[in-house]
Amino acid sequence: MPVPTDVEASASAPSRHHLLWRAVQRRKNPPLRRSDITVTEEKTVRKAVKAAALGNAMEWFDFGIYSYLAVTIGKVFFPSGNGTAQVLSSLATFAVAFLVRPVGGMFFGPLGDRIGRKKVLSFTMIMMASSTLAIGLIPGYAAIGFWSPALLILFRMLQGFSTGGEYGGASTFIAEYAPDKRRGYYGSFLEFGTLIGYTAAAGLVTILTVTLADSSMNSWGWRIPFLAAAPIGLVGLYLRLKLDDTPAFQKLEDEGATSAGERESLPFWQVFRTQWRAMALCIALVAAYNITDYMLLSYMPTYLSDTLHYSSTSALISIIIVMLVLMAAITFVGRYSDRIGRKPVLMAGSVGFLVLAVPCFLLIKQGGVIPVFAGLLLLGLCLLPYVSVMSASLPALFPTNVRYGSLSIAFNISVSLFGGTTPLVTEGLISSTGDDLMPAYYTMLAAVVGIIAAAVMKETARQPLEGSPPAVATKEEAIALVEAQRS
Repeated sequence: MPVPTDVEASASAPSRHHLLWRAVQRRKNPPLRRSDITVTEEKTVRKAVKAAALGNAMEWFDFGIYSYLAVTIGKVFFPSGNGTAQVLSSLATFAVAFLVRPVGGMFFGPLGDRIGRKKVLSFTMIMMASSTLAIGLIPGYAAIGFWSPALLILFRMLQGFSTGGEYGGASTFIAEYAPDKRRGYYGSFLEFGTLIGYTAAAGLVTILTVTLADSSMNSWGWRIPFLAAAPIGLVGLYLRLKLDDTPAFQKLEDEGATSAGERESLPFWQVFRTQWRAMALCIALVAAYNITDYMLLSYMPTYLSDTLHYSSTSALISIIIVMLVLMAAITFVGRYSDRIGRKPVLMAGSVGFLVLAVPCFLLIKQGGVIPVFAGLLLLGLCLLPYVSVMSASLPALFPTNVRYGSLSIAFNISVSLFGGTTPLVTEGLISSTGDDLMPAYYTMLAAVVGIIAAAVMKETARQPLEGSPPAVATKEEAIALVEAQRS
Protein backbone atom coordinates (compact mmCIF):
# COMPACT_ATOMS: atom_id res chain seq x y z
CA MET A 1 0.00 0.00 0.00
CA PRO A 2 1.57 3.33 -1.04
CA VAL A 3 2.30 5.86 1.69
CA PRO A 4 0.71 9.30 1.00
CA THR A 5 3.10 12.19 0.51
CA ASP A 6 3.07 15.30 2.73
CA VAL A 7 1.31 17.25 -0.01
CA GLU A 8 -1.39 14.59 -0.42
CA ALA A 9 -1.85 14.36 3.33
CA SER A 10 -2.26 18.11 3.72
CA ALA A 11 -4.63 18.24 0.77
CA SER A 12 -6.85 15.54 2.26
CA ALA A 13 -6.83 17.01 5.76
CA PRO A 14 -9.88 19.28 5.26
CA SER A 15 -12.02 16.38 4.06
CA ARG A 16 -10.92 13.95 6.80
CA HIS A 17 -11.06 16.41 9.73
CA HIS A 18 -13.51 18.99 8.52
CA LEU A 19 -14.49 20.50 11.88
CA LEU A 20 -10.96 20.55 13.25
CA TRP A 21 -9.59 22.08 10.03
CA ARG A 22 -12.26 24.79 10.06
CA ALA A 23 -11.49 25.60 13.71
CA VAL A 24 -7.79 25.96 12.95
CA GLN A 25 -8.49 28.23 9.97
CA ARG A 26 -10.83 30.43 12.01
CA ARG A 27 -8.16 30.72 14.69
CA LYS A 28 -5.60 31.79 12.10
CA ASN A 29 -8.03 34.16 10.37
CA PRO A 30 -10.67 35.12 12.94
CA PRO A 31 -13.91 36.52 11.52
CA LEU A 32 -14.28 40.27 11.47
CA ARG A 33 -16.30 41.90 14.19
CA ARG A 34 -18.11 45.18 13.74
CA SER A 35 -15.55 46.87 16.04
CA ASP A 36 -12.70 45.71 13.77
CA ILE A 37 -13.96 47.74 10.82
CA THR A 38 -12.99 51.41 10.51
CA VAL A 39 -15.84 53.75 9.63
CA THR A 40 -14.76 57.20 8.47
CA GLU A 41 -17.46 59.75 7.79
CA GLU A 42 -17.26 61.60 4.49
CA LYS A 43 -17.03 64.99 6.23
CA THR A 44 -13.94 63.87 8.15
CA VAL A 45 -12.32 62.32 5.08
CA ARG A 46 -12.84 65.53 3.13
CA LYS A 47 -11.15 67.58 5.85
CA ALA A 48 -8.18 65.19 5.85
CA VAL A 49 -7.93 65.31 2.06
CA LYS A 50 -8.08 69.11 2.05
CA ALA A 51 -5.31 69.42 4.64
CA ALA A 52 -3.01 66.96 2.87
CA ALA A 53 -3.70 68.30 -0.62
CA LEU A 54 -3.09 71.93 0.35
CA GLY A 55 0.30 71.00 1.78
CA ASN A 56 1.15 69.16 -1.40
CA ALA A 57 -0.04 72.15 -3.43
CA MET A 58 2.32 74.39 -1.51
CA GLU A 59 5.22 71.98 -2.00
CA TRP A 60 4.78 72.02 -5.76
CA PHE A 61 4.04 75.73 -5.86
CA ASP A 62 7.49 76.21 -4.32
CA PHE A 63 9.18 73.81 -6.72
CA GLY A 64 7.13 75.10 -9.66
CA ILE A 65 8.11 78.73 -9.27
CA TYR A 66 11.76 77.71 -9.26
CA SER A 67 11.25 75.70 -12.47
CA TYR A 68 9.39 78.46 -14.27
CA LEU A 69 11.91 81.10 -13.13
CA ALA A 70 14.98 78.96 -13.92
CA VAL A 71 16.30 81.36 -16.57
CA THR A 72 15.75 84.43 -14.36
CA ILE A 73 17.27 82.72 -11.31
CA GLY A 74 20.32 81.84 -13.40
CA LYS A 75 20.80 85.53 -14.21
CA VAL A 76 20.23 86.72 -10.62
CA PHE A 77 22.30 84.19 -8.66
CA PHE A 78 25.15 83.22 -11.00
CA PRO A 79 27.94 85.15 -12.77
CA SER A 80 27.00 86.80 -16.04
CA GLY A 81 28.53 85.57 -19.28
CA ASN A 82 27.42 82.32 -20.90
CA GLY A 83 23.60 82.09 -20.89
CA THR A 84 23.62 78.30 -21.24
CA ALA A 85 25.98 78.01 -18.27
CA GLN A 86 23.62 80.15 -16.19
CA VAL A 87 20.64 77.95 -17.06
CA LEU A 88 22.60 74.78 -16.33
CA SER A 89 23.76 76.23 -12.99
CA SER A 90 20.16 77.11 -12.13
CA LEU A 91 18.95 73.61 -13.04
CA ALA A 92 21.81 72.04 -11.09
CA THR A 93 20.69 74.03 -8.03
CA PHE A 94 17.14 72.79 -8.70
CA ALA A 95 18.50 69.22 -8.64
CA VAL A 96 20.43 69.82 -5.38
CA ALA A 97 17.18 69.86 -3.38
CA PHE A 98 16.43 66.38 -4.64
CA LEU A 99 19.77 64.99 -3.54
CA VAL A 100 18.88 65.56 0.12
CA ARG A 101 15.28 64.36 -0.19
CA PRO A 102 16.21 60.73 0.65
CA VAL A 103 17.86 62.00 3.85
CA GLY A 104 14.63 63.80 4.70
CA GLY A 105 12.67 60.65 3.90
CA MET A 106 14.92 58.54 6.14
CA PHE A 107 14.45 61.04 8.97
CA PHE A 108 10.79 62.01 8.72
CA GLY A 109 9.35 58.72 7.40
CA PRO A 110 10.23 56.41 10.32
CA LEU A 111 9.49 59.32 12.68
CA GLY A 112 5.97 59.51 11.25
CA ASP A 113 5.52 55.78 11.94
CA ARG A 114 6.60 56.33 15.54
CA ILE A 115 4.99 59.60 16.67
CA GLY A 116 2.18 59.96 14.12
CA ARG A 117 1.48 61.31 10.66
CA LYS A 118 -0.06 64.62 11.77
CA LYS A 119 2.88 65.88 13.86
CA VAL A 120 5.46 65.22 11.17
CA LEU A 121 3.34 66.72 8.39
CA SER A 122 2.83 69.89 10.45
CA PHE A 123 6.58 70.26 10.97
CA THR A 124 7.44 69.69 7.30
CA MET A 125 4.90 72.37 6.35
CA ILE A 126 6.63 74.93 8.61
CA MET A 127 10.08 74.02 7.30
CA MET A 128 9.02 74.15 3.65
CA ALA A 129 7.33 77.55 3.94
CA SER A 130 10.27 79.05 5.85
CA SER A 131 12.86 77.83 3.33
CA THR A 132 10.90 79.16 0.36
CA LEU A 133 10.39 82.52 2.04
CA ALA A 134 14.13 82.70 2.74
CA ILE A 135 14.97 82.18 -0.96
CA GLY A 136 12.84 85.22 -1.78
CA LEU A 137 14.97 87.34 0.58
CA ILE A 138 18.48 86.38 -0.67
CA PRO A 139 20.42 89.26 -2.31
CA GLY A 140 21.57 88.56 -5.88
CA TYR A 141 25.08 87.76 -7.12
CA ALA A 142 25.71 91.39 -8.02
CA ALA A 143 25.24 92.39 -4.37
CA ILE A 144 27.03 89.69 -2.36
CA GLY A 145 28.93 87.61 -4.91
CA PHE A 146 29.35 83.88 -4.33
CA TRP A 147 27.44 84.07 -1.04
CA SER A 148 24.32 84.45 -3.18
CA PRO A 149 24.41 81.01 -4.89
CA ALA A 150 25.73 79.47 -1.64
CA LEU A 151 22.68 80.67 0.31
CA LEU A 152 20.41 79.61 -2.55
CA ILE A 153 21.84 76.08 -2.42
CA LEU A 154 21.50 75.99 1.39
CA PHE A 155 17.82 76.90 1.38
CA ARG A 156 17.12 74.61 -1.58
CA MET A 157 18.62 71.79 0.47
CA LEU A 158 16.36 72.67 3.41
CA GLN A 159 13.42 72.62 1.00
CA GLY A 160 14.45 69.19 -0.20
CA PHE A 161 14.97 67.89 3.34
CA SER A 162 11.48 68.96 4.43
CA THR A 163 9.90 67.68 1.22
CA GLY A 164 11.42 64.27 1.96
CA GLY A 165 8.70 63.80 4.57
CA GLU A 166 5.86 65.49 2.71
CA TYR A 167 4.62 63.26 -0.13
CA GLY A 168 4.98 59.95 1.70
CA GLY A 169 3.16 61.39 4.70
CA ALA A 170 0.44 63.15 2.74
CA SER A 171 -0.37 60.10 0.59
CA THR A 172 -0.31 57.86 3.67
CA PHE A 173 -2.58 60.32 5.47
CA ILE A 174 -5.22 60.25 2.71
CA ALA A 175 -4.93 56.50 2.09
CA GLU A 176 -5.46 55.71 5.78
CA TYR A 177 -8.47 58.01 6.05
CA ALA A 178 -10.18 56.95 2.81
CA PRO A 179 -12.67 54.05 2.60
CA ASP A 180 -11.23 51.07 0.71
CA LYS A 181 -13.71 51.38 -2.15
CA ARG A 182 -12.95 55.07 -2.73
CA ARG A 183 -9.21 55.29 -2.13
CA GLY A 184 -8.50 56.04 -5.78
CA TYR A 185 -10.99 58.90 -5.83
CA TYR A 186 -9.78 60.53 -2.62
CA GLY A 187 -6.13 59.83 -3.40
CA SER A 188 -6.45 61.69 -6.70
CA PHE A 189 -7.02 64.92 -4.77
CA LEU A 190 -3.42 64.81 -3.56
CA GLU A 191 -2.17 65.13 -7.13
CA PHE A 192 -4.97 67.62 -7.78
CA GLY A 193 -3.15 69.68 -5.16
CA THR A 194 0.10 69.14 -7.07
CA LEU A 195 -1.49 70.53 -10.23
CA ILE A 196 -2.97 73.47 -8.31
CA GLY A 197 0.52 74.28 -7.03
CA TYR A 198 2.06 74.06 -10.48
CA THR A 199 -0.79 76.04 -12.07
CA ALA A 200 -0.65 78.78 -9.44
CA ALA A 201 3.12 79.03 -9.88
CA ALA A 202 2.90 79.14 -13.66
CA GLY A 203 0.03 81.64 -13.56
CA LEU A 204 1.79 83.99 -11.16
CA VAL A 205 5.06 83.83 -13.10
CA THR A 206 3.19 84.47 -16.36
CA ILE A 207 1.43 87.53 -14.91
CA LEU A 208 4.73 88.92 -13.63
CA THR A 209 6.48 88.23 -16.94
CA VAL A 210 3.75 90.01 -18.93
CA THR A 211 3.35 93.00 -16.62
CA LEU A 212 6.96 93.68 -15.62
CA ALA A 213 9.92 94.77 -17.70
CA ASP A 214 12.91 92.40 -17.80
CA SER A 215 14.91 94.75 -15.57
CA SER A 216 12.15 94.84 -12.93
CA MET A 217 11.67 91.07 -13.13
CA ASN A 218 15.37 90.45 -12.61
CA SER A 219 15.74 92.95 -9.77
CA TRP A 220 12.65 92.32 -7.59
CA GLY A 221 9.72 90.74 -9.50
CA TRP A 222 11.04 87.19 -9.22
CA ARG A 223 10.89 87.46 -5.41
CA ILE A 224 7.10 87.84 -5.22
CA PRO A 225 6.20 84.14 -5.77
CA PHE A 226 8.71 83.02 -3.14
CA LEU A 227 7.41 85.53 -0.58
CA ALA A 228 3.85 84.27 -1.19
CA ALA A 229 4.83 80.94 0.37
CA ALA A 230 4.51 82.29 3.92
CA PRO A 231 0.71 82.90 4.01
CA ILE A 232 0.02 79.69 2.06
CA GLY A 233 2.10 77.74 4.57
CA LEU A 234 0.20 79.23 7.53
CA VAL A 235 -3.16 78.20 6.05
CA GLY A 236 -1.91 74.66 5.41
CA LEU A 237 -0.49 74.40 8.93
CA TYR A 238 -3.80 75.53 10.43
CA LEU A 239 -5.74 72.89 8.51
CA ARG A 240 -3.36 70.11 9.49
CA LEU A 241 -3.34 70.99 13.17
CA LYS A 242 -7.15 70.83 13.32
CA LEU A 243 -7.21 67.14 12.31
CA ASP A 244 -6.76 64.01 14.41
CA ASP A 245 -4.21 61.43 13.31
CA THR A 246 -5.34 58.74 10.88
CA PRO A 247 -7.69 55.96 12.08
CA ALA A 248 -5.14 53.31 11.05
CA PHE A 249 -2.38 54.87 13.15
CA GLN A 250 -4.71 55.41 16.11
CA LYS A 251 -5.72 51.75 15.95
CA LEU A 252 -2.05 50.72 16.08
CA GLU A 253 -1.57 52.89 19.15
CA ASP A 254 -4.70 51.46 20.80
CA GLU A 255 -3.40 47.94 20.22
CA GLY A 256 0.03 48.81 21.58
CA ALA A 257 1.74 48.11 18.24
CA THR A 258 3.54 51.43 18.42
CA SER A 259 4.47 51.36 22.07
CA ALA A 260 7.68 53.11 23.06
CA GLY A 261 9.75 49.95 23.02
CA GLU A 262 8.66 48.90 19.55
CA ARG A 263 9.08 52.42 18.18
CA GLU A 264 12.76 52.18 18.89
CA SER A 265 13.01 48.92 16.94
CA LEU A 266 12.22 50.31 13.47
CA PRO A 267 15.12 52.46 12.27
CA PHE A 268 15.36 53.11 8.55
CA TRP A 269 17.91 50.33 7.95
CA GLN A 270 15.41 47.79 9.28
CA VAL A 271 12.76 49.18 6.96
CA PHE A 272 15.12 48.44 4.05
CA ARG A 273 15.69 44.89 5.28
CA THR A 274 12.03 43.97 5.69
CA GLN A 275 10.45 45.90 2.82
CA TRP A 276 13.07 45.86 0.05
CA ARG A 277 10.86 44.11 -2.54
CA ALA A 278 7.99 46.56 -2.15
CA MET A 279 10.46 49.45 -2.03
CA ALA A 280 12.08 48.33 -5.30
CA LEU A 281 8.67 48.28 -6.98
CA CYS A 282 7.88 51.69 -5.50
CA ILE A 283 11.17 53.12 -6.83
CA ALA A 284 10.36 51.83 -10.33
CA LEU A 285 6.81 53.23 -10.33
CA VAL A 286 7.99 56.59 -9.01
CA ALA A 287 10.82 56.74 -11.56
CA ALA A 288 8.39 56.30 -14.45
CA TYR A 289 5.99 58.81 -12.94
CA ASN A 290 8.51 61.48 -11.98
CA ILE A 291 10.57 61.50 -15.17
CA THR A 292 7.43 62.06 -17.23
CA ASP A 293 5.95 64.48 -14.69
CA TYR A 294 9.03 66.68 -14.38
CA MET A 295 9.60 66.50 -18.12
CA LEU A 296 6.23 68.05 -18.83
CA LEU A 297 5.55 70.30 -15.84
CA SER A 298 9.04 71.43 -14.78
CA TYR A 299 11.44 71.16 -17.70
CA MET A 300 9.15 72.01 -20.61
CA PRO A 301 9.15 75.81 -20.09
CA THR A 302 12.97 75.82 -20.22
CA TYR A 303 12.98 73.47 -23.23
CA LEU A 304 10.52 75.61 -25.16
CA SER A 305 12.17 78.95 -24.43
CA ASP A 306 15.87 78.06 -24.22
CA THR A 307 16.22 75.13 -26.66
CA LEU A 308 13.47 75.82 -29.20
CA HIS A 309 13.46 79.63 -28.68
CA TYR A 310 9.70 79.98 -28.31
CA SER A 311 8.07 82.79 -26.37
CA SER A 312 8.30 81.93 -22.67
CA THR A 313 4.89 83.52 -22.07
CA SER A 314 3.20 81.41 -24.77
CA ALA A 315 4.87 78.29 -23.42
CA LEU A 316 3.64 78.93 -19.87
CA ILE A 317 0.10 79.69 -21.03
CA SER A 318 -0.01 76.44 -23.03
CA ILE A 319 1.21 74.43 -20.02
CA ILE A 320 -1.31 76.15 -17.74
CA ILE A 321 -4.15 75.13 -20.07
CA VAL A 322 -2.87 71.54 -20.15
CA MET A 323 -2.76 71.47 -16.34
CA LEU A 324 -6.30 72.82 -16.15
CA VAL A 325 -7.42 69.96 -18.42
CA LEU A 326 -5.68 67.46 -16.13
CA MET A 327 -7.29 69.03 -13.07
CA ALA A 328 -10.73 68.71 -14.66
CA ALA A 329 -10.22 65.01 -15.37
CA ILE A 330 -8.04 63.70 -12.53
CA THR A 331 -10.73 62.83 -9.98
CA PHE A 332 -12.82 61.05 -12.64
CA VAL A 333 -9.87 58.80 -13.52
CA GLY A 334 -9.19 58.23 -9.82
CA ARG A 335 -12.81 57.21 -9.30
CA TYR A 336 -12.67 54.97 -12.39
CA SER A 337 -9.59 53.20 -10.99
CA ASP A 338 -11.71 52.21 -7.97
CA ARG A 339 -13.86 50.24 -10.41
CA ILE A 340 -11.36 48.68 -12.83
CA GLY A 341 -8.17 48.69 -10.72
CA ARG A 342 -4.90 50.63 -10.60
CA LYS A 343 -2.90 48.30 -12.86
CA PRO A 344 -4.86 48.90 -16.10
CA VAL A 345 -4.78 52.66 -15.55
CA LEU A 346 -1.03 52.76 -14.93
CA MET A 347 -0.42 50.48 -17.91
CA ALA A 348 -2.44 52.80 -20.16
CA GLY A 349 -0.31 55.80 -19.20
CA SER A 350 2.96 53.92 -19.70
CA VAL A 351 1.97 52.58 -23.13
CA GLY A 352 0.77 56.04 -24.11
CA PHE A 353 4.15 57.60 -23.35
CA LEU A 354 6.01 54.82 -25.16
CA VAL A 355 3.97 55.21 -28.34
CA LEU A 356 3.35 58.96 -28.39
CA ALA A 357 6.51 60.55 -26.96
CA VAL A 358 8.32 61.05 -30.28
CA PRO A 359 5.20 62.19 -32.20
CA CYS A 360 4.42 64.68 -29.42
CA PHE A 361 7.88 66.23 -29.45
CA LEU A 362 7.88 66.35 -33.25
CA LEU A 363 4.62 68.28 -33.04
CA ILE A 364 6.12 70.67 -30.50
CA LYS A 365 9.15 71.23 -32.75
CA GLN A 366 6.86 72.32 -35.61
CA GLY A 367 6.24 75.61 -33.86
CA GLY A 368 3.04 77.60 -33.85
CA VAL A 369 0.40 77.77 -31.15
CA ILE A 370 -1.71 74.78 -32.27
CA PRO A 371 1.08 72.19 -32.88
CA VAL A 372 2.87 73.09 -29.63
CA PHE A 373 -0.34 72.95 -27.63
CA ALA A 374 -1.40 69.67 -29.28
CA GLY A 375 1.93 68.04 -28.41
CA LEU A 376 1.77 69.26 -24.80
CA LEU A 377 -1.85 68.16 -24.43
CA LEU A 378 -1.11 64.63 -25.68
CA LEU A 379 1.78 64.36 -23.22
CA GLY A 380 -0.53 65.62 -20.49
CA LEU A 381 -3.17 63.00 -21.30
CA CYS A 382 -0.49 60.28 -21.08
CA LEU A 383 0.52 61.69 -17.68
CA LEU A 384 -3.10 61.76 -16.46
CA PRO A 385 -3.26 58.04 -15.47
CA TYR A 386 -0.11 58.43 -13.37
CA VAL A 387 -1.22 61.53 -11.50
CA SER A 388 -4.70 60.09 -10.96
CA VAL A 389 -3.79 56.80 -9.22
CA MET A 390 -0.20 56.97 -8.00
CA SER A 391 -1.05 58.44 -4.59
CA ALA A 392 -3.52 55.57 -4.00
CA SER A 393 -1.21 52.87 -5.40
CA LEU A 394 2.01 53.62 -3.52
CA PRO A 395 0.80 53.57 0.14
CA ALA A 396 -0.94 50.24 -0.52
CA LEU A 397 2.45 48.61 -1.20
CA PHE A 398 3.44 48.72 2.50
CA PRO A 399 2.02 47.58 5.87
CA THR A 400 0.64 50.19 8.23
CA ASN A 401 3.34 50.05 10.92
CA VAL A 402 6.11 51.00 8.45
CA ARG A 403 4.06 52.63 5.67
CA TYR A 404 5.17 56.24 6.16
CA GLY A 405 8.85 55.31 6.51
CA SER A 406 8.99 52.78 3.69
CA LEU A 407 7.13 55.00 1.24
CA SER A 408 9.08 58.14 2.15
CA ILE A 409 12.45 56.45 1.75
CA ALA A 410 11.66 54.66 -1.52
CA PHE A 411 9.79 57.59 -3.02
CA ASN A 412 12.54 60.10 -2.30
CA ILE A 413 15.37 57.84 -3.45
CA SER A 414 13.58 57.52 -6.77
CA VAL A 415 12.73 61.21 -7.03
CA SER A 416 16.30 62.11 -6.17
CA LEU A 417 17.81 59.82 -8.80
CA PHE A 418 15.29 60.24 -11.58
CA GLY A 419 12.80 63.04 -10.94
CA GLY A 420 14.66 66.12 -9.82
CA THR A 421 17.55 65.38 -12.16
CA THR A 422 15.27 65.17 -15.22
CA PRO A 423 15.66 68.84 -16.27
CA LEU A 424 19.44 68.76 -15.77
CA VAL A 425 19.96 65.38 -17.47
CA THR A 426 17.74 66.28 -20.40
CA GLU A 427 19.39 69.67 -20.93
CA GLY A 428 22.80 68.02 -20.68
CA LEU A 429 21.86 65.35 -23.23
CA ILE A 430 20.67 67.99 -25.67
CA SER A 431 23.84 70.05 -25.18
CA SER A 432 26.14 67.07 -25.65
CA THR A 433 24.37 65.42 -28.60
CA GLY A 434 22.73 68.35 -30.33
CA ASP A 435 19.56 66.22 -30.66
CA ASP A 436 16.53 68.13 -29.41
CA LEU A 437 14.46 64.91 -29.41
CA MET A 438 16.40 63.65 -26.38
CA PRO A 439 13.45 64.50 -24.06
CA ALA A 440 11.27 62.11 -26.10
CA TYR A 441 13.79 59.25 -25.85
CA TYR A 442 14.19 59.78 -22.11
CA THR A 443 10.40 59.75 -21.72
CA MET A 444 10.19 56.46 -23.65
CA LEU A 445 12.77 54.89 -21.34
CA ALA A 446 10.66 55.91 -18.35
CA ALA A 447 7.60 54.40 -20.06
CA VAL A 448 9.31 51.01 -20.40
CA VAL A 449 10.07 51.04 -16.66
CA GLY A 450 6.43 51.94 -15.99
CA ILE A 451 5.12 49.06 -18.11
CA ILE A 452 7.28 46.51 -16.28
CA ALA A 453 6.35 47.89 -12.84
CA ALA A 454 2.63 47.98 -13.61
CA ALA A 455 2.80 44.39 -14.89
CA VAL A 456 4.36 42.98 -11.71
CA MET A 457 2.52 45.00 -9.06
CA LYS A 458 -0.37 43.46 -7.14
CA GLU A 459 -3.82 44.92 -7.62
CA THR A 460 -4.89 46.80 -4.49
CA ALA A 461 -8.06 48.60 -5.56
CA ARG A 462 -11.05 48.05 -3.21
CA GLN A 463 -8.83 46.04 -0.82
CA PRO A 464 -7.93 46.93 2.80
CA LEU A 465 -4.48 48.38 3.33
CA GLU A 466 -1.97 45.77 4.50
CA GLY A 467 -1.85 45.70 8.28
CA SER A 468 -5.10 47.65 8.65
CA PRO A 469 -8.70 46.47 9.06
CA PRO A 470 -11.23 47.17 6.32
CA ALA A 471 -12.30 50.82 6.03
CA VAL A 472 -15.81 51.80 4.96
CA ALA A 473 -17.80 55.01 4.64
CA THR A 474 -20.92 54.12 6.70
CA LYS A 475 -22.01 51.93 9.61
CA GLU A 476 -24.40 50.15 7.27
CA GLU A 477 -21.46 49.10 5.07
CA ALA A 478 -19.65 47.75 8.12
CA ILE A 479 -22.69 45.69 9.20
CA ALA A 480 -23.14 44.37 5.68
CA LEU A 481 -19.46 43.35 5.56
CA VAL A 482 -19.76 41.37 8.79
CA GLU A 483 -23.00 39.72 7.64
CA ALA A 484 -21.51 38.78 4.26
CA GLN A 485 -18.66 37.03 6.05
CA ARG A 486 -21.05 34.91 8.10
CA SER A 487 -23.08 33.70 5.09
